This record gives sequence, structure tokens and C-alpha cells, in this order.
Amino acid sequence: MSRSHVWSLPNILTYGRILAVPAVMLCLIPDFAGHGARWTALAIFIVAAITDFFDGYLARAWQQQSRLGQMLDPIADKLLVAVCLLLLSGKGDIGGWSMIAAAIILCREILVSGLREFLADLRVSVPVTQLAKWKTTLQLIAMAFLLAGPAGEAVLPGTQIVGLMALWIAALLTLYTGYDYFRAGIGHLMQD
Repeated sequence: MSRSHVWSLPNILTYGRILAVPAVMLCLIPDFAGHGARWTALAIFIVAAITDFFDGYLARAWQQQSRLGQMLDPIADKLLVAVCLLLLSGKGDIGGWSMIAAAIILCREILVSGLREFLADLRVSVPVTQLAKWKTTLQLIAMAFLLAGPAGEAVLPGTQIVGLMALWIAALLTLYTGYDYFRAGIGHLMQD
């Protein structure tokens, strides 16, 4: 891979999404984090989520696709969603039965990543489906509403309910797309 691909704009956007993870954490970890910290975390998250669209789009449009970008893009998505799920669970924004939806999302992401790594060793490609892209989009929307949390409730009552409903829908899509990936890879898994 050439040095120009490492520092291409699509890859820089992906690096930025990875760097957004600790920035969101720093906003939400303190117990005293109030509405201002919530809005800051949400703004960082939204910018990071928008880069998820543009890094892939620009890489294809400008023919700057790279193996590094192909590897880091899904990792950046998973890091952003996983850390937000953990933070929001720790703060109590996701609790009770909704923890099941969060667990489904986390488990699927880990299982599919493991499957992809296994299949990559066999030189079997598992392309991302359009439904999986919608799943990621819905996860990001759910996280945005939940990150707004109490600050969002003060402006738009029902923000947290919308976030939790989107989280459950994302969890159902997560199950379905995870099943799709395992169905595609099961034949390779059963071979000795």
C-alpha cells in the first residue's frame, strides 16, 4: 500500500472516527457530566457517524480504496457503537430489558468479526450487505438519541424512548444480519 493511501482523506476520516471514541468517553465518564457534556458528546458522535458514510463514498468515488481502510472502517464503527453502549449502560440510560438489546448487538459484532477473521484466513470474502449497512445506520441513530439522554428530554420529551425503540429494532436487524453472515460462512466452518 502506498503512503498516499495511508493518508488519503477517506482513511483520515476513519482515523477521526476512531479518535472520536475516547472524546465521547471523556464527555460522559465523569459523574458530574451534565447537559453540556451530553450535547458535546452528541456533537462529536454525530460528526463521527457522518464520516462513516463519507469515508466509504469518497474512497470509491476517488478510487482510493485500500486494505487498511477496508479493515479499519468496520472496526471504527464497532468501537464507536460498543463504547457508547457500555457508557450508556453504565450511566443507566440503557437498563432493564434493554440490556438484552445491547448484549445482542455487542455479541453479534464480536461473533461476526471472529467469523470474518476466520474466513479471511481461508481467503473467503464476506461482503457487507445493504441490510448490514442499514443495521449500522440504525445503531448510530439509536446511540445518538440515547447520548442526548436527559439533555434531549429537556428539549424534546420522548428522546430516550425513541432511542430505546431504535436500539431494539437495531438489535433485531443485528440478529438477522448476523444469521446471514453465519449462513454464508457455515460451510467453511464445518470443513476439517
